[in-house]
Amino acid sequence: MSAMPKAVPLVAPGHTRPVTHLSFSPLLDDGTYLLISSCKDGNPMLREWTGDWIGTFVGHKGAVWCTKLSRDASRAASGSADFTAKIWDTYSGQALHSFPHNHIVRSVAISPSTSAPRLLTGGQEKKVRIFDIGKPDAEPDILSEGGGQSSHDGTIKSVLWFDENIGVSGGDDRVIKWWDRRTRSITRKITFDNPITSMELSSQTQRLVVTSGNMVAFIPAQPAEIGTPTHTLNLPYAPSSASVHPIWQDRFVTGNTGDEWVRVHKINGEESEVLKGHHGPVHCVEYSPDGEVYASGSEDGTIRLWQTTPGKTYGLWQGTASNGG
Repeated sequence: MSAMPKAVPLVAPGHTRPVTHLSFSPLLDDGTYLLISSCKDGNPMLREWTGDWIGTFVGHKGAVWCTKLSRDASRAASGSADFTAKIWDTYSGQALHSFPHNHIVRSVAISPSTSAPRLLTGGQEKKVRIFDIGKPDAEPDILSEGGGQSSHDGTIKSVLWFDENIGVSGGDDRVIKWWDRRTRSITRKITFDNPITSMELSSQTQRLVVTSGNMVAFIPAQPAEIGTPTHTLNLPYAPSSASVHPIWQDRFVTGNTGDEWVRVHKINGEESEVLKGHHGPVHCVEYSPDGEVYASGSEDGTIRLWQTTPGKTYGLWQGTASNGG
């Protein structure tokens, strides 16, 4: 009986400092997708679905904490320690507009609307803002609960859109909040025992994947009522990030700042794989939209692409199974 092929990652170099965030685009019309990375070197990078470098967005003057793509991948949004969020043209690489803030921007998201796209931001200012990308000089909406000055009581670590009208935010105050942009008010919230360290929307499964302390929680993106998450797991370590397989939904992958390994767990929490390759703590992980690949970003400044099915002919693995290192 032959042994299972060894997982050999592709290494995507280029960054010069720790990689802070990774985000895949949805599947595009031609069946491919893009990957965008954030880094403390201040230069987000765009890559093909194969991992090949397309270009670098140059213009920030501080660490970039988060970068995400629009639904059609024609635009990118970035949030930086230079107190700005920027919108970029992914074809030309040019910055289209810079949105000023009063503190570090930790997370950004572009709404799924093609006719009236909006930018959602959050960070160390503790405020969730909504900017109209089509009217970049207009004042943003600031979302607050009960007329308060802030949206959260701590740094906002993650923001995302569920649909054109509902945004979600979470952070150091241990609370995830759902916001309706039309009323600028909170619609529901869930409180955890520990700060929210990462939050991902799995659009295929319509679930939020949240890390908090040693917990990974899988929450319906629009829960029927305020309450506890429907599925939570306590791991023997504190994950920095988690991502569920978008198709099979039977596994999830995690990073961990306590060691240099990428771990794959069954959906019941059982650890099935430990992947070694990085030379520093793993800050972020995410599955590609077709589930064939998951990416990891590390303190070592590299991105590694791992095959869900090692040895399969896919992407740059078409030529050889020994690429990477």
